Amino acid sequence: MSFEVINPGMLTLLQDSGRQGFQHLGITSGGPMDEHAYYWANRLLGNTPDTNQLEITFGQLKLKVNAATCIAITGADLSARINDKPVRNWCTYAVKQGDTIEFDTPKQGLRAYLAVKNGFECVNKLGSCATVKREKIGGLHGNGDPLKQGDVLRFHVCSDVIDQRAPKWTIPDYDAPLELGVMPAYQNAAFSHDAQMTFFTSAYEVSQNIDRMGYRLSGAPIKSSLDGIISEGIAFGAIQIPNDGQPIVLMKDRQTIGGYPKIGCLSSLGAGQLSQRRPGQTVNFSPMDVADAEVERRLFNRVIFG
Repeated sequence: MSFEVINPGMLTLLQDSGRQGFQHLGITSGGPMDEHAYYWANRLLGNTPDTNQLEITFGQLKLKVNAATCIAITGADLSARINDKPVRNWCTYAVKQGDTIEFDTPKQGLRAYLAVKNGFECVNKLGSCATVKREKIGGLHGNGDPLKQGDVLRFHVCSDVIDQRAPKWTIPDYDAPLELGVMPAYQNAAFSHDAQMTFFTSAYEVSQNIDRMGYRLSGAPIKSSLDGIISEGIAFGAIQIPNDGQPIVLMKDRQTIGGYPKIGCLSSLGAGQLSQRRPGQTVNFSPMDVADAEVERRLFNRVIFG
């Protein structure tokens, strides 16, 4: 009643919807970088929305199936295969004892999600199994480690066949031009009109310096009138502008406080789209009202949570 990890891949983490209520203690939330793909994987299987699953970054994961169950694969196209047969993303599949599940390197996007019916067995830490390597918390063994060769992912057997596919309109194209809305927030007023115009009319390239803490972008530099600020709490998607003027979008494993000026913030769904972009891809930004972000999220929640 388990998957055995034959090859853990570049970075495979056990994630649920995140660790809530501890940022005032310096403990970040963790959770899925791409909430859209994560929640759809659970919806396809009929799992509760926060059921844990695997976030597979860069691919190369290989699992051996030791008991029958149903899985869903969403997110990036990592050339998934079951028993060496290519399978499509955004679908469910029945697997049985002796099967193998494999992922190759990215063809489109960066992070795939593999959910199993009813989730994996693990011990929660502070109410969650979300893996945060830097804080050494969460994951299969509770110590923040990514999956390793020989790990055993236990689950309850599911003999039912679940045959579901995400509607076409829900499936993102991670190679499409990306424009993300930015809500004015934090120190927005400390950026001049010219600086804001530069930010909103320039294309920024995803740099090599990206991880679950933040996405560093490169492009036209912008400056704030502030030399620095007193460290303050930081939300998922906040856009810091350090001294070199190159934006840093803060992600799920961000530090809970920071002292760089911030021009604004992405919505969680917007930050999730950015998390699927690879180095060399570009992103543009446009002003976004908080009300528009709320409507976007309510519509998404209506589909996922009913």
